[in-house]
Amino acid sequence: MENLTISEVAKKYDFRFKKGLGQNFLIDDSVLDDIIDGAEVNEEDFIIEIGPGFGTLTRALLKRAKRVCAIELDEKLFPILEEELKEYDNFELIHNDALKVDFNELIGDEKSVKLVANLPYYLTTPIIVNLLTGGYNFKSLTIMIQKEVAQRIDSEPNCKAYGAFSILVQYYCDTEILRLVPPSAFIPQPKVESIVIRLDRLNEPKVKVKDEALFFSIVRQSFNMRRKTLWNGIKNMGINKEDLEKCFERANIDPSRRGETLSLQEFATLSDEIGLVK
Repeated sequence: MENLTISEVAKKYDFRFKKGLGQNFLIDDSVLDDIIDGAEVNEEDFIIEIGPGFGTLTRALLKRAKRVCAIELDEKLFPILEEELKEYDNFELIHNDALKVDFNELIGDEKSVKLVANLPYYLTTPIIVNLLTGGYNFKSLTIMIQKEVAQRIDSEPNCKAYGAFSILVQYYCDTEILRLVPPSAFIPQPKVESIVIRLDRLNEPKVKVKDEALFFSIVRQSFNMRRKTLWNGIKNMGINKEDLEKCFERANIDPSRRGETLSLQEFATLSDEIGLVK
């Protein structure tokens, strides 16, 4: 495949792209290089790739990494990948839905684990949530995703893109946008721009909370209706009105503020105060 274009490989194997599986395959080598360099792939790394397509990114990873395990849902891609990457003995291909994979089983005793992938758009949010909340031993996730989703991940308070998803990712990771990717970098071309973003998993969450489940519940309630004040978002969580007033007072947070104005630390402080009375 190294000397064939994506179109030529598709023609060779009579492959039909499936829009429902988010099959937009990368054809821009500069983007490929930026993904590999951005992920800082080295010979000690065990790389997990989701949605390898024809194996363009996979091949580049195999040349640098210790091992690459690719997870692919479309069984029609299997013979293509097996044929085009047959010279690599550090390659493993798994037929599965990435949301159903036991990543701990894949990782085993590997110490330097990175996920590097051009994620299908429809899978982006659930797979990121699963990877970050599942307790898996990832060093980093370097992923190409829809521009708007990457901007949500990397956003700050008082920004339109800032929301519960931003807080969840930033609770677990440092985030860095690496580059913008135009639709012309893919075949077939998507209708939206993409971004390569790197998420570095923190050894400890960015803020300390006494009750993680309560923290995320408060965050979700605060963003369920963005125009609501914090008070209106949280008051239905079964907390006595006087107690809730005291929680806001002790946290030094004005209950008339909206969730989009609070930092991670402010949500953590409010969550711990509410945890004392709930």
